Amino acid sequence: MSDPSPSSPDHPALRISDAEWTVMRVLWQRQSATANEVVADLEAETDWNPRTIQTLLRRLVKKGALTYRKQGREFLYRPAIDEASCQQVAGESFLSRVFEGRLAPFVARFVESENLSDEEIEELKRILDKGRPKKP
Repeated sequence: MSDPSPSSPDHPALRISDAEWTVMRVLWQRQSATANEVVADLEAETDWNPRTIQTLLRRLVKKGALTYRKQGREFLYRPAIDEASCQQVAGESFLSRVFEGRLAPFVARFVESENLSDEEIEELKRILDKGRPKKP
Protein backbone atom coordinates (compact mmCIF):
# COMPACT_ATOMS: atom_id res chain seq x y z
CA MET A 1 0.00 0.00 0.00
CA SER A 2 1.40 3.43 -0.92
CA ASP A 3 1.77 6.42 1.38
CA PRO A 4 -1.07 8.96 1.29
CA SER A 5 -0.45 11.92 -0.99
CA PRO A 6 0.35 15.29 0.62
CA SER A 7 -3.18 16.51 -0.14
CA SER A 8 -4.79 13.46 1.48
CA PRO A 9 -6.40 13.98 4.91
CA ASP A 10 -4.47 10.89 6.05
CA HIS A 11 -1.10 12.43 5.24
CA PRO A 12 0.80 13.07 8.52
CA ALA A 13 1.84 16.55 7.37
CA LEU A 14 -1.78 17.59 7.67
CA ARG A 15 -1.91 16.52 11.32
CA ILE A 16 0.23 19.20 12.88
CA SER A 17 0.20 20.62 16.39
CA ASP A 18 -0.53 24.25 17.30
CA ALA A 19 3.20 24.90 17.77
CA GLU A 20 3.93 23.33 14.39
CA TRP A 21 1.27 25.59 12.80
CA THR A 22 3.19 28.58 14.18
CA VAL A 23 6.41 27.40 12.52
CA MET A 24 4.63 26.51 9.27
CA ARG A 25 3.09 30.00 9.05
CA VAL A 26 6.59 31.49 9.04
CA LEU A 27 7.65 29.15 6.24
CA TRP A 28 4.47 29.66 4.23
CA GLN A 29 5.02 33.41 4.44
CA ARG A 30 8.74 33.28 3.62
CA GLN A 31 8.52 30.29 1.22
CA SER A 32 11.92 29.16 2.46
CA ALA A 33 14.06 29.93 5.51
CA THR A 34 16.96 28.69 7.57
CA ALA A 35 16.44 27.61 11.16
CA ASN A 36 18.07 30.86 12.31
CA GLU A 37 15.61 32.90 10.23
CA VAL A 38 12.65 30.99 11.67
CA VAL A 39 14.03 31.51 15.19
CA ALA A 40 14.46 35.25 14.53
CA ASP A 41 10.91 35.55 13.18
CA LEU A 42 9.43 33.72 16.18
CA GLU A 43 11.50 35.48 18.84
CA ALA A 44 9.08 38.39 19.08
CA GLU A 45 5.91 36.30 19.31
CA THR A 46 7.00 33.30 21.36
CA ASP A 47 9.23 32.61 24.33
CA TRP A 48 10.53 29.43 22.73
CA ASN A 49 14.12 28.36 23.04
CA PRO A 50 15.88 28.06 19.65
CA ARG A 51 16.28 24.31 20.32
CA THR A 52 12.49 24.02 20.61
CA ILE A 53 12.08 25.58 17.17
CA GLN A 54 14.75 23.29 15.72
CA THR A 55 12.91 20.30 17.21
CA LEU A 56 9.66 21.51 15.61
CA LEU A 57 11.43 21.88 12.26
CA ARG A 58 12.75 18.30 12.50
CA ARG A 59 9.27 16.99 13.37
CA LEU A 60 7.77 18.81 10.42
CA VAL A 61 10.41 17.32 8.11
CA LYS A 62 9.70 13.86 9.52
CA LYS A 63 5.96 14.34 8.93
CA GLY A 64 6.62 15.44 5.36
CA ALA A 65 5.33 18.98 5.89
CA LEU A 66 8.78 20.47 5.17
CA THR A 67 11.68 19.64 2.91
CA TYR A 68 15.22 20.86 3.37
CA ARG A 69 18.55 21.11 1.66
CA LYS A 70 22.00 21.97 2.88
CA GLN A 71 22.98 25.56 2.17
CA GLY A 72 26.49 26.28 3.35
CA ARG A 73 26.60 25.47 7.05
CA GLU A 74 22.81 25.66 7.45
CA PHE A 75 19.70 23.91 6.20
CA LEU A 76 17.18 25.75 4.07
CA TYR A 77 13.62 24.63 4.85
CA ARG A 78 10.68 24.84 2.43
CA PRO A 79 7.02 23.89 2.85
CA ALA A 80 6.20 20.58 1.18
CA ILE A 81 2.47 21.18 1.52
CA ASP A 82 0.46 24.30 0.91
CA GLU A 83 -1.32 26.27 3.60
CA ALA A 84 -4.76 25.93 1.99
CA SER A 85 -4.59 22.12 2.07
CA CYS A 86 -3.65 22.15 5.76
CA GLN A 87 -6.42 24.63 6.55
CA GLN A 88 -8.97 22.55 4.63
CA VAL A 89 -8.11 19.33 6.44
CA ALA A 90 -7.88 21.02 9.86
CA GLY A 91 -11.26 22.66 9.29
CA GLU A 92 -12.88 19.40 8.22
CA SER A 93 -11.35 17.60 11.20
CA PHE A 94 -12.67 20.27 13.58
CA LEU A 95 -16.14 20.18 12.04
CA SER A 96 -16.18 16.40 12.22
CA ARG A 97 -15.11 16.26 15.88
CA VAL A 98 -17.15 19.17 17.24
CA PHE A 99 -20.13 19.60 14.91
CA GLU A 100 -20.58 16.06 13.50
CA GLY A 101 -19.30 17.30 10.15
CA ARG A 102 -22.06 19.89 9.76
CA LEU A 103 -21.05 23.39 8.68
CA ALA A 104 -24.35 25.23 9.30
CA PRO A 105 -24.40 24.70 13.11
CA PHE A 106 -20.79 25.86 13.32
CA VAL A 107 -21.48 29.04 11.35
CA ALA A 108 -24.66 29.68 13.35
CA ARG A 109 -22.82 29.27 16.68
CA PHE A 110 -20.00 31.52 15.50
CA VAL A 111 -22.31 34.26 14.17
CA GLU A 112 -24.46 34.18 17.33
CA SER A 113 -21.47 34.48 19.66
CA GLU A 114 -19.53 37.20 17.80
CA ASN A 115 -20.25 40.87 17.32
CA LEU A 116 -19.80 41.01 13.57
CA SER A 117 -19.38 44.33 11.79
CA ASP A 118 -21.60 45.22 8.84
CA GLU A 119 -18.60 44.63 6.57
CA GLU A 120 -18.04 41.13 7.99
CA ILE A 121 -21.71 40.27 7.54
CA GLU A 122 -21.63 41.47 3.92
CA GLU A 123 -18.45 39.45 3.31
CA LEU A 124 -20.11 36.31 4.72
CA LYS A 125 -23.12 36.91 2.47
CA ARG A 126 -20.85 37.21 -0.59
CA ILE A 127 -19.05 33.99 0.36
CA LEU A 128 -22.33 32.13 0.82
CA ASP A 129 -23.74 33.48 -2.45
CA LYS A 130 -20.57 32.37 -4.27
CA GLY A 131 -20.97 28.85 -2.88
CA ARG A 132 -24.63 28.60 -3.86
CA PRO A 133 -25.33 26.37 -6.87
CA LYS A 134 -26.42 28.31 -9.95
CA LYS A 135 -30.06 27.86 -10.99
CA PRO A 136 -30.55 26.56 -14.55
